[in-house]
Amino acid sequence: MKLESFTLMIENYEQFCPLYESLTLICDNILNLNFELNSRSQAQFLSKFIKTLKSLRLKSLSFYNFEGKSSPIGQFTSLQELCIENSEGGNIIGQNNLGLCSENGIGTTKDEEKAFRWYLKSAEGGNYIGQYNLGYCYKNGIGTTKDEEKAFRGSGQNNLGKCYLLGIGTTKDEEKAFRWYLKSAEDEERAFRYLKSAEGGNSKGQNNLGHCYENGIGTTKDEEKAFQWYLKSAEGGNYTGQCNLGYCYFNGIGTTKDDEKTFRWYLKSAEGGNNNGQYNLGNCYFNGIGTTKDEEKAFRGQINLGKCYLLGIGTTKDEEKAFWWYLKSAEEGNNNGQCNLGNCYFNGIGTTKDEEKAFQWEEIAMHRLHLEITIKLKKQKMKKKYLKSAEEGNTDGQNKLGYCYLLGIGTTKDDKKAFRWYIKSAEGGNSGGQYSLANCYFYGIGTTKDEKKAIRWYLKSS
Repeated sequence: MKLESFTLMIENYEQFCPLYESLTLICDNILNLNFELNSRSQAQFLSKFIKTLKSLRLKSLSFYNFEGKSSPIGQFTSLQELCIENSEGGNIIGQNNLGLCSENGIGTTKDEEKAFRWYLKSAEGGNYIGQYNLGYCYKNGIGTTKDEEKAFRGSGQNNLGKCYLLGIGTTKDEEKAFRWYLKSAEDEERAFRYLKSAEGGNSKGQNNLGHCYENGIGTTKDEEKAFQWYLKSAEGGNYTGQCNLGYCYFNGIGTTKDDEKTFRWYLKSAEGGNNNGQYNLGNCYFNGIGTTKDEEKAFRGQINLGKCYLLGIGTTKDEEKAFWWYLKSAEEGNNNGQCNLGNCYFNGIGTTKDEEKAFQWEEIAMHRLHLEITIKLKKQKMKKKYLKSAEEGNTDGQNKLGYCYLLGIGTTKDDKKAFRWYIKSAEGGNSGGQYSLANCYFYGIGTTKDEKKAIRWYLKSS
């Protein structure tokens, strides 16, 4: 029960009953309440409030002639005793409240180690406030060794699994790590409410559970189960899970080896911004794994390959290889690759320091960037010019506008719009437009393939 609701109940009692009767009703019900204390100030307030209740009820006897049962509140001398009563039998809210009492010395001697232990019990029982308070202890070193801010940030079940796995703030215990990852993956309702898990299952927890099964962490190694959990995580949109699923298909871990599926899942992971996914996708294009070998597309990823080798992402850190990939990217005309290559020369990363070459590549990068911007602006102007001409009925302009849409010059590539403008140009008697329209029918560009119509328009254009 939230403290605000309890306070409202008191106000309602006092509105309709004399003071002694109000206090009696409250005292009769107080043992049945599970207080949900969301802050330390609320805990302190409730402690004072219970003492005041007891005092008021005793004083009210002198003004009210009433013979009845003794006040249940009289059994408790403090909030701590009330919390102990509520924490017995595994009451997770009472355990959290007892932690608050021990942490702040409310009705008992201040004992931060006890507070930590009660928060841990409450958190392990699934109480989200207990999980938050446990995170607070780790962050501030209350009753335990102060740890990194990541230790129990959010303190959901998935993070508890990580803490047990790595021994962060507690004894390393792989079986408990496995159990918490399992809960995180299968039971999102018990996950930390302030950082809600994705509907249908915590995809991050599912990925971590797959890692446990794949490597035998806290459980028997089981590659088929690892594959199934990676699949759930990947289908749930987790980019790391997608990369791991691609790895399973590539190496035949828990499933049949399948290069096409390898490529598809690496692509999804890479599009989501996962560095390992981008690295693996580049390798797929470079070696023709699950797709047509395409060095041009592979080279587009060279900037990412350079970054992976430079920072040790998904591979061993290797500055010489990073330099080599930046060089390949720069020679292919990639502006970012040229900038990074200049940085390598300037700082001596993977190569001999050479400030002259550094400035040369920076200059090339700036010149190319200026050139690319200039070309882009010219293409946009060209498209506007043809559009104006086409809308005025100029058949040559209509044909050229179709060409712009066909190749994406100064606009988004759009085969259907290209086809429509070619029709206008062809029907207006423009031989270039007629030939272009014939090509559309022959190859099925922006329309259904139709060889008869293609031949008719080829004849007209000749």
